[in-house]
Amino acid sequence: MKILITGSKGQLANQIVNILDRGCSDIGEISKELKNAKIVGFDSDIMDITDLNKVREIFNNERPDAVINCAACTNVDGCESNYELAFKVNALGARNLAMVCEEIGAKLIQVSTDYVFEGNGTIPYKECDITNPVSAYGKTKLLGEQYVREFCTKYFIVRTAWLYGHVGKNFVKTIMNAAKERGQLTVVNDQRGNPTYAEDLAYHILKLIGTEEYGVYHCTGEGECSWYDFAKAIVGFSGIECKVEPITSDKLDRAAKRPAFSSLDNMMLKCTVGNGMRHWEKALKSFIESVK
Repeated sequence: MKILITGSKGQLANQIVNILDRGCSDIGEISKELKNAKIVGFDSDIMDITDLNKVREIFNNERPDAVINCAACTNVDGCESNYELAFKVNALGARNLAMVCEEIGAKLIQVSTDYVFEGNGTIPYKECDITNPVSAYGKTKLLGEQYVREFCTKYFIVRTAWLYGHVGKNFVKTIMNAAKERGQLTVVNDQRGNPTYAEDLAYHILKLIGTEEYGVYHCTGEGECSWYDFAKAIVGFSGIECKVEPITSDKLDRAAKRPAFSSLDNMMLKCTVGNGMRHWEKALKSFIESVK
């Protein structure tokens, strides 16, 4: 099998490649077919996914069996001020990949987000629940999902949330560094969701890729918490002396509205390939131990 990964410099793409190199993840073994897989990675400096002709040229040259789209414009506030860029990357880019995957018969794994939901509920969202994004980021990612469904036959749309990993910036690294430097932090406590370790998400994406269980999936850490709870756990597991205090979202000057409740239910995983996502606290401990 030949797998092409877009956004190859990001934390999820790096974790996918890392698991393929190891032949296993913290959760379990990968399939024999994947252990022999050939991986090609492209970032925006080589392949601009918003350029259909460039995508078609590279795909026709590489002829991948599967494509994992990790490329995205994820700056939530930045998407508000530059909607055109968010649209081009998150929506048009996904459309281009879907169209060309269909042309060459490749499977497409489109990584999406909890931000496609409004976030005004109290029960974790299932894959069949109605979407209603409240930010430019969420709206463009949802349009990307719709393009994938429209233009590609063999697709997996995988929604995740609150992602962190070993490469690049993320909430866990930010909190650890800030806690060491300041000794006191304030974090919002009125937004709830599911922290997700890139190791766990990457493993399940690779688990799906060898199947024909096409459709929409939720893939997040089990259990839910607030950003404040998450930060407290990060500081505690890291053994850093730091006081963490809660604040409400209205105290922060942010351009984009965030969903207050965006917890996801991994129902589709449970009904198909199996849900091996760890509880968010267990996965976080594993990550921090590996960092330390």
